[in-house]
Amino acid sequence: MNAPVKTDNAELIVPEGVFAETVLSVTHYTDHLFRFRMTRPAGFRFRSGEFAMIGLMVEGKPIYRAYSIASPSWDEELEFFSIKVPNGPLTQHLQRIQPGDKVLMRKKPTGTLVLDALTPGKRLYMFSTGTGIAPFASLIRDPETYEKFEEVILTHTCRDVAELKYGFDLVDEIKNHEFLAELVGDKLKHYATVTREDYPFQGRITDLIANGKMFTDLGVPPLDPAIDRGMICGSTAMLKDTKELLEKAGLTEGANNKPAEFVIERAFVG
Repeated sequence: MNAPVKTDNAELIVPEGVFAETVLSVTHYTDHLFRFRMTRPAGFRFRSGEFAMIGLMVEGKPIYRAYSIASPSWDEELEFFSIKVPNGPLTQHLQRIQPGDKVLMRKKPTGTLVLDALTPGKRLYMFSTGTGIAPFASLIRDPETYEKFEEVILTHTCRDVAELKYGFDLVDEIKNHEFLAELVGDKLKHYATVTREDYPFQGRITDLIANGKMFTDLGVPPLDPAIDRGMICGSTAMLKDTKELLEKAGLTEGANNKPAEFVIERAFVG
């Protein structure tokens, strides 16, 4: 049975099996990117790196899209990082939310970008483009990541420098966090590149892997399936090209039911 939830403007009818959570804060980074935080339902459990189906009631009907949960599993709130699509069925409305508004979320999280889907290793690469950084925003703030890996390398490629800010904010947050700062120490490396503006690090991450510049810039050896593990989240083309590069280096794709050397997230936001 659907349950009514009181809002400031009207009574929101919440579909069965769905949470209705309150927006706590919204940060607009660019004309195309924004972050928001909302309340976490009591009893809601997820693994860092998973995604949830979140949505809004639009013209009396719920519209959902898959969004990676950007907050770590220990956080008391839920964070999401989103693009703004002018005519997107959901994002054209979601980008206008304000603190106090209600966002719907289905109750079962899922996803492949979880530590359980990887075999033990020494160095973990997180390859992301655009809002593909969201699941890694969760994982780089999870103590378990640093218990399992000696070195964590987050790569984030965007078109413009301004679009990198969310990633830099995350790293600053960790450095200033009361317990994460000491736990993470110098284990986390952040490698940010852009494709359309002048910047110290330029180019698509796939090109920088292929020509070896990424490894030179980071001061690490080329990919080695014996010690390196990977996670990939980004555009369709980026997923395909990065997967090919990892497989060429000898890494095998894994899944929740068959852990291996790298995993890919194929859920998309629109």
